[in-house]
Amino acid sequence: MILASALTVALALLAVFQAALVFGAPLGRFAWGGQHRVLPARLRIGSALSIVIYALIAVIAWDRVGAIDVFGDVFSQIAMWVIFAYFTLGIVMNAISRSKPERYMMVPVSIVLAALSLLIALS
Repeated sequence: MILASALTVALALLAVFQAALVFGAPLGRFAWGGQHRVLPARLRIGSALSIVIYALIAVIAWDRVGAIDVFGDVFSQIAMWVIFAYFTLGIVMNAISRSKPERYMMVPVSIVLAALSLLIALS
């Protein structure tokens, strides 16, 4: 449960960041390729969808560790591996970003998320 808690905290912090982007905070250099200081509407929608995805990931993680029972065991097991792959892809995508602030902030975050997801998937 410690792993699911750590993943949830990390995702909650990311959700706060994404919410700030949705509401027009000038933090765009840290996300979505770093090309906008304030995100345009289409990327704000993407940030809002990210918050929903983070919540779903947290639910899947808690289900996988057995703290809640929302999905079947097979689904949560496969889903955690998909989540691990998603965060691993995030490492690569953030590493090739043209935005140095995005690379410096999001690559380590993605590594932590991928590592936690891997450990949960293996549990």
